[in-house]
Amino acid sequence: MSQTQDITVTINGETIHATVPVRQNLADFLRNGQGLTGTHVGCEHGVCGACTLLMDDQTVRSCLTLAVQADGASITTIEGLGARPDTKALKAAFTNRNALQCGYCTPGMLASALEYIESGAPADRTAIREHLSGNYCRCTGYQSIVDAVCETIEGRQS
Repeated sequence: MSQTQDITVTINGETIHATVPVRQNLADFLRNGQGLTGTHVGCEHGVCGACTLLMDDQTVRSCLTLAVQADGASITTIEGLGARPDTKALKAAFTNRNALQCGYCTPGMLASALEYIESGAPADRTAIREHLSGNYCRCTGYQSIVDAVCETIEGRQS
C-alpha cells in the first residue's frame, strides 16, 4: 500500500495539486505544506476548536481531518475568510466588542461564527452559544463573542 496519495484541493480559491502522506492531517498540510499558519493547532483531539476551518462551507476540525479526505474539496482558512461578504463586519464586531485577546482561538471562532451567520440563522444568543460550543476561548469568556455575532447578524438585517 502506498504511503502517499496525490490530491487536488482548492484552498482559498487557489487549486493545489500535492502528494501527501496518507496519515497527514489537514492542519499540518496547510501549516507546513502550504505556509498557511493561521490555522492553529491546540489539543490535536478535536476538542478545542482552534483548528476549525471551512471545508465545502462546513466547519471541520482540521486536526482530525486527513489531508487525503480533502481531495476535491474547497477549503477556506482564516487567510481566505476575507473574501466572504460577512467577514469584514464580523471582524469589526469582534474588535468593537473586545471579543478577542490572545487571538489563538480567533481563526476557528470566526470560521464557526461565519458558518452560523451565513446559514441565515437568527441573532438567538442560545443558538449562537450552542453553535460555538466546540470552540474554546480561555481569555475573553464568551459574552463578548456572542455579542459580536449578534451585532453582525443584526447589521445584516438592517
